[in-house]
Amino acid sequence: MARDSQAALVALNRFGFGARGGASGDLINAASDPRGFVKAELARPNGVLLEAPGLQSTPQLGQAVFAYQDQVKQAREAAAKAGATPEAPPAPADQKPGLRRNLSLNAAASEIAGQMADSKPADNAAKPDAMQPSAAAPPAAKPAPQPLNVIQKTFRAEALARLQRATLVECGFTERLVAFWSNHFCIAATKGELARIWAGAFEREAIRPHVLGRFADMLKAVEQHPAMLFFLDNQQSLGPDSRAGQNRKRGLNENLAREIMELHTLGVGGGYTQEDVTSLARIITGWTFAGRQGQLGTPGSFVFNVNAHQPGPHTLLGKTYEPTGLAQGEAALADIARHPSTANFIATKFVRHFVADDPPPALVARLRDVFARTDGDLKAMATALVDSDEAWRAPLTKMRSPYDFLIASGRLLARVPEDPGFYLNNLNLLGQPLWSPAGPNGFPDTSAAWAAPEGMKLRLDIAAQMGARLGNNIDPLDLLEFAAADAASIETRRTIERAESRQQALALLLMSPEMQRR
Repeated sequence: MARDSQAALVALNRFGFGARGGASGDLINAASDPRGFVKAELARPNGVLLEAPGLQSTPQLGQAVFAYQDQVKQAREAAAKAGATPEAPPAPADQKPGLRRNLSLNAAASEIAGQMADSKPADNAAKPDAMQPSAAAPPAAKPAPQPLNVIQKTFRAEALARLQRATLVECGFTERLVAFWSNHFCIAATKGELARIWAGAFEREAIRPHVLGRFADMLKAVEQHPAMLFFLDNQQSLGPDSRAGQNRKRGLNENLAREIMELHTLGVGGGYTQEDVTSLARIITGWTFAGRQGQLGTPGSFVFNVNAHQPGPHTLLGKTYEPTGLAQGEAALADIARHPSTANFIATKFVRHFVADDPPPALVARLRDVFARTDGDLKAMATALVDSDEAWRAPLTKMRSPYDFLIASGRLLARVPEDPGFYLNNLNLLGQPLWSPAGPNGFPDTSAAWAAPEGMKLRLDIAAQMGARLGNNIDPLDLLEFAAADAASIETRRTIERAESRQQALALLLMSPEMQRR
């Protein structure tokens, strides 16, 4: 069978995270049967699940947070009695200030060369004390770093497991699907301690099991997960006529209901009204999670609190749902998942992510029909995408997100992360902090969001750092063969060949279209 390097590049970059370096042979394997190479991962549904030593369930993590919060409270109370000032908890080790952000991307090679020169010690370097404003006033010693608390340890462990999976997997199509759905149904770890410790578990429990399953099942798992309920404040939503609502003189919180309809299913203009949002909010009152006292169930687990549920039948999108408690909300979600507007919204967003910022209408229509015909079978929709000619003909013009860029770089360099710090810090720097979008609509999915000069300059800084650290031991031209072989452009190949050093050549390779576009 003839090998098609260009189709192999599409297979690896459009659908996956790019070729792995070393002895993987990814590009050669993909070139023999590009579509089969991508679809092979869809035949291994258990491969989407993520289990690693030490990763705990949402209830276990919830109880760990409650215990930690109790310890902090007790320490503060003890310090107050003793008249001492309690130490502030350390800042998360995975959130560090960014680098400079105001330089352009002009003359990339010159900029990289300048950075390389700056990183080398001068032949007649001054002694350290001569660099100080006053040799008699040495800088104060840095305080010893604070140990990580259970929330920070858990977040980093979850991040590392995700990063390692994305780096090691053969093609990366299923991991790209996980990232797509996790961003579609996003939460923000910055919401609070529970959101931060639950962020990874939310993805493992509500997203991964359903990536190759049914959309309705994923929707139910997501909306009933404690992380989503906490993120969108549904535990604070009380039916005005419920026992809890009457006792506490509080009412509805429509956050979750609104985002279910606007962002998770029907989409803006999907045929619903504000009255439908309010009605759905009433229907899902009582959807909450058990707190630290465990009065409703195991702390940190999903529960239906009948005392908070708005009683009576409710009409949503023209259909009346009888008062059946928890089942009332589950029936409403099942119907919304099958709504024609949901099929159109999901298909459009799916094609925009994988193919083009302006999704080809014919491909959107085809995937919309597959979604509707198969009752939201997400594996069938993914297969239809890979089988479409449009997905292979469209040029590789979409800009990789910061996450995709960092994973692709690590894969090509054959470096399996042992610590998540490099990735977490650079994701913060590049504007895509892991599991922490600025709003419930997730991170943007268009090239314009990631291709601004400011962002590209930051990528250049990171590429230069990797080049300086690793370039001595790597031949960038060999890496180009792993990444693209004869599908690489003449311009990219000549640019790398003309680099002043291996370090500069590696940085330029990482900034090339073959590494930045998908």
